[in-house]
Amino acid sequence: MRLRSKFGVTLLAAALAVTACGGGDSGGGDGGGGSSAAEANPDAELIFFDASGNETLDPAHPQNNSSLSYESLLAIYDRLIHLDDQGEPIPGLAEEWSYNDDLTQFTMTLREGATFHDGTPVDAEAVIANFDRSKGLTEPIGATMQNTIDLLASYEATDDRTVVIQLSEPTGQMEFWLSANAGMMISPAALTPGAYGATLEAIGAGPYALESFESNVVTKMVRYEDYWGGTEGRPARFENHYVTDGQARLNAVRSGEATLAILDANQIPEAEGAGLDVQVNEQLSVWNMYTNLSGPDIGDLRVRQAIMHAIDRQSLVDALTFGSGQPTQQLFPKDHPVWIEELDEAYPFDQDKARELLAEAGKADGVDIDFLLLNNTEYRQIAEALQQMLAEVDIRLTFEVVDISQAGVFYRDPADLHGEVMMARWGGRPDPLQTFQEVTSSQGTYTPGGVASPRIDELVEQAAGLTPDNPERLEVIREINREVVEQAATFPIMIRSNVFAYSTGCIQNLTPYLPAGDDRMNDVTISRDCAA
Repeated sequence: MRLRSKFGVTLLAAALAVTACGGGDSGGGDGGGGSSAAEANPDAELIFFDASGNETLDPAHPQNNSSLSYESLLAIYDRLIHLDDQGEPIPGLAEEWSYNDDLTQFTMTLREGATFHDGTPVDAEAVIANFDRSKGLTEPIGATMQNTIDLLASYEATDDRTVVIQLSEPTGQMEFWLSANAGMMISPAALTPGAYGATLEAIGAGPYALESFESNVVTKMVRYEDYWGGTEGRPARFENHYVTDGQARLNAVRSGEATLAILDANQIPEAEGAGLDVQVNEQLSVWNMYTNLSGPDIGDLRVRQAIMHAIDRQSLVDALTFGSGQPTQQLFPKDHPVWIEELDEAYPFDQDKARELLAEAGKADGVDIDFLLLNNTEYRQIAEALQQMLAEVDIRLTFEVVDISQAGVFYRDPADLHGEVMMARWGGRPDPLQTFQEVTSSQGTYTPGGVASPRIDELVEQAAGLTPDNPERLEVIREINREVVEQAATFPIMIRSNVFAYSTGCIQNLTPYLPAGDDRMNDVTISRDCAA
């Protein structure tokens, strides 16, 4: 049985026949990754076999979102501000917030009764301790965290439940920044001097408390009975296992070793043939080739444009996603407000045009591009297809293979070049400006060789100074999109979905988490009828 969930709305459909070139779905009706009427089993264990792991459980520690299992962080650490299934800010640990008129002050009122897993109250002083820790770290921190902390000029607790932040520059993005890592609150007891990365004790305020952790192997958690949001039928345990091999993940569900597993798209026919439920969660997420513009060839616009023309995106979608993806030349799916129809025709598949552009760049004999390949089955399938496709116009990809958890070598040290390109999934953000800030601007993690054009930075700065309800803001962000595509600043390939398998009727409430391109496990329940 096939289920499709699009931005939090699940459509249940009987699967049609799936061929090697694609498949289809039909039908409709609400559901939640299974029958919403089934009774949840609070004694069950959610054993999830994931394609990504966690190097550490420190929200500040920089981890590429393709090698980061965000599900564990979301389960352990509650955030100051939550986002609903459409990416709109809603109360979390903070129940109210507001700006002053010129967007230079942000005030939050915390909810009463929330506690960390060690029993410490989540109060204003705890928030201040977290901000102090983040600003005081001398070790590397993730770009999203850094961008947030840079906005905090000063802050104070005016009473037990109120935090007032003076901002370093006007911005209307604080709700979004504090819904991500910078808003993940850690118990002050864990914020000891030198606690960072592997040495940080992961004590949060989320619906699950850490039981044990083995780096890039497994995170084991137990339900936190005093979570302010209630237990709501959550399983007694949640284990997040890092398993790189897609076949091993599928076999684990078939054997009952795992309750739930993420699949490679080409496993859909096998999973359905085994009688498993297959759920396709559509994401604000894209397979993308990030660029290091300091590389010997990739810094040339004509070479970048040649690469864009040499990719037959529709063929990749047909061959590799089994009906779960869509081709794109933008960092956003169709129907997104920032998506512009004509931009998806900017670089039609045209091998002659690609060769012409290479010749104009003085590269008539082609180019050799170092490609940082993250080593799991899905990444390798797409990378090898790209390698074969680009070779037809003498763009020769040479792979440097690293574990998916080591994706950070692409961007952590621009002086130590690891790949002119790296393909990974961009998980999307609820505020589209954050996508451009992180992927294409000089502020971002994914531009180790610099920005493709100064205009991108200029437009990003302009949009950041506009309030979210200002209609001009969307137009500026759409203009960033135009500039990014025209400059071939990054190479979007196809919009991706997360594909899950589980025993029939077992899993409920498995919904996409819009900001991260992952899926929120916090509200997943397991049916009493589940045989796994």
